[in-house]
Amino acid sequence: MSLALQLRSIEAGVPSELGSLKGQIADAVAGLNAASADLQELARGIHPAILSRGGLGSALKTLARRSAIPVTVRLELDGPMPEPAEIAAYYVVAEALTNTTRHAHASEMEVDVRLNGSNLVLSIRDDGVGGADSSKGSGLIGLKDRVEALGGRMEIASPPGGGTTLNVAIPTHA
Repeated sequence: MSLALQLRSIEAGVPSELGSLKGQIADAVAGLNAASADLQELARGIHPAILSRGGLGSALKTLARRSAIPVTVRLELDGPMPEPAEIAAYYVVAEALTNTTRHAHASEMEVDVRLNGSNLVLSIRDDGVGGADSSKGSGLIGLKDRVEALGGRMEIASPPGGGTTLNVAIPTHA
């Protein structure tokens, strides 16, 4: 249970004659929720330190090793990419792994990363239940926005029962 939910539970158990205590708890919950939202927003913009240490290939392999489901990573890269492209690619893969683990009931994933002309191209596939829909407010919308902000594109194919595939192209020009 999250800390905010625990506080709400405590608030519900406070007798009505202690209204000021209930108000203080409600204020604490509101502050906690605001701080959490601020932290999430900040974290989205932070350059992952792992990219600085070993580059995109190493960072993606680390994500794969930490994944709750088996992930095969195939890389065809000739060296470092521009920082915005690496950051976007890292976040796309990280979010795809998170979504697959939480929602897809998949037994495996494949992540292919390569250069194609002036684009960093990612293909991320799982063998899960499919049915992912970015129009329902999922994290996929934020990823698509991040990729498109760099002039790239992200396509989602997720037929029910057929797994999910993300195809992403991120320009490598600075």
